[in-house]
Amino acid sequence: MARLLLALVFVSLAATAKAETIEITPRTVTEWKLVYGQVETRDRVPARARIGGTIIELDVTEGDDVASGGRVAVIEDTKLNFQIDALDARLEALASRLETARSELARGEQLIERGVITSQRFEELQTTVSVIEGEISGLEAERLVVERQIEEGTVLSPESGIVLSVPVSVGSVVGPGEAIAVIGGGGVYLRLAVPERHATDLSEGDVIEIGAAGEVRQGTLAKLYPQIEGGRVQADVEVEGLNPNFIGRRVPVRLPVGERQAILLPDDALSRHGGLDFVTVEAGGARVERVVVPGGLVRLEGEAWREILTGLSVGDQVVVGNE
Repeated sequence: MARLLLALVFVSLAATAKAETIEITPRTVTEWKLVYGQVETRDRVPARARIGGTIIELDVTEGDDVASGGRVAVIEDTKLNFQIDALDARLEALASRLETARSELARGEQLIERGVITSQRFEELQTTVSVIEGEISGLEAERLVVERQIEEGTVLSPESGIVLSVPVSVGSVVGPGEAIAVIGGGGVYLRLAVPERHATDLSEGDVIEIGAAGEVRQGTLAKLYPQIEGGRVQADVEVEGLNPNFIGRRVPVRLPVGERQAILLPDDALSRHGGLDFVTVEAGGARVERVVVPGGLVRLEGEAWREILTGLSVGDQVVVGNE
């Protein structure tokens, strides 16, 4: 029996040691506004066709990763192949004419040495060779232009990133400048549309809370756009480790839109019975229970506090912990 009483005394002393009294002082808390942000890529650029024609190969689809300069598609313009064939035929004919003209010029050199032909005739032979050589050079340059056009049928990615959309398919007929695929690159960020009444409460560099998949992370407000559209202000938020696999995904975001004073207590300082919430207040050397109206949980400096809406005043001594 004595041992039991001694154990009860020790338990009572330990419980009393856990209780402490705190003085109510107002705390500054941040007012948060819940909005939704959308995952966006920094750059969204189209991979465009440089020539018109028919798509004969399409190397990418939505969601593929592409490197800068990587092949996206191949466009074929059959008229260019016909032009190459025609130029080759003309070059072949000019080559034969040039061979004949050079042979006649060689004979002319022998004849003019013997005085058989006049110098005027010899100059005509030289001119003929020069003209044919010039025509050949012009056709070769024209052929290079057509070859370059054929090479430009290969559509290249303008930068590294993820393929967001491919609005064409194999067999589609496209014109010069038409978008074959849209590439999203440069990393990802959150794009917000904030109600204009909160625009003046935000500034670049503010810490933003992002909640996704049950976890909360922090980001930084990187840019506020000056133009208001539809009563909303556009803003960009930098977030490390943001999942880039689903562009356009909506993510809940909490924005700091102001500050206010609040009375906060640890959640275990409250007790509930009879449908009411009570806290223990020490006044005049006695401890009494006082009815309070609690609000929501407030996170401050990494800890959770319960806001007290009414029932307590600044300077009250509240007992926290077991008695």
